[in-house]
Amino acid sequence: MHYIIVTGTSRGLGEAIAMKLLKEGNHLFCVSRSKNEALIAKAKEQGVALDYFEQDLNDTAGAELMFEEIFSKMDLERANSVTLFNNAGVLNPIAPIEKYSTDDLIRNINVNLIAPMLASSLFIQHVEGLNCERRIINVSSGAGLKAYYGWSAYCASKAAVNMFTACVAMEQAKRDNPVTILAFAPGVIDTEMQGEIRKSSEEDFAPLKRFIAYHENGDLMPPDFVAKKAITLMTASFENGSFVDVYELD
Repeated sequence: MHYIIVTGTSRGLGEAIAMKLLKEGNHLFCVSRSKNEALIAKAKEQGVALDYFEQDLNDTAGAELMFEEIFSKMDLERANSVTLFNNAGVLNPIAPIEKYSTDDLIRNINVNLIAPMLASSLFIQHVEGLNCERRIINVSSGAGLKAYYGWSAYCASKAAVNMFTACVAMEQAKRDNPVTILAFAPGVIDTEMQGEIRKSSEEDFAPLKRFIAYHENGDLMPPDFVAKKAITLMTASFENGSFVDVYELD
């Protein structure tokens, strides 16, 4: 059995990844603030095992209990592979730092950074010693490598995800049977997050016109296309701890 956890499956890239993984031999564990009924129905129609968890990852205590429950539902002795897609993320707030509310700032860091760190920690604890493929794929962003006016929290959280990924890979290098962990930059995707960007103001987000042009010129990639690329990371050969850009993948 291939056990796969995907966070942020209510829409966008997370939904597309989960839909593509609805195949015989896979057991999916999907996480989002609200259930994706279409995904649940599709899994039932295809006879694929899927457990859905409604959880706000801003609630770190609740998230820890949820991830423990997920692992309790796995028969790890039967596992052919175990994969974690830390996909859930939030862009807001979009503004210079002095305009941030405390709640928005905390939510950004909790969802984008603390939740993936927590999930990865529990993942490694539970799969320790398993003689099968075990991978963590952290969905990052090019914004983790480049500063954007108005995205200080988002850029900082994604840069931290990249460094976290590299650090965990360094730790795993000391193990006889290391867990593979990668950071994945999915590029500009036609999702609701891009819609949020286009609704912002140029005063708060200086590159606004460029992102509007992406939409108008048809430069945004479909979620299904990027999901297919992301899924290749479940088996692709990369140096542990790598930052993988979608444009590097065939």
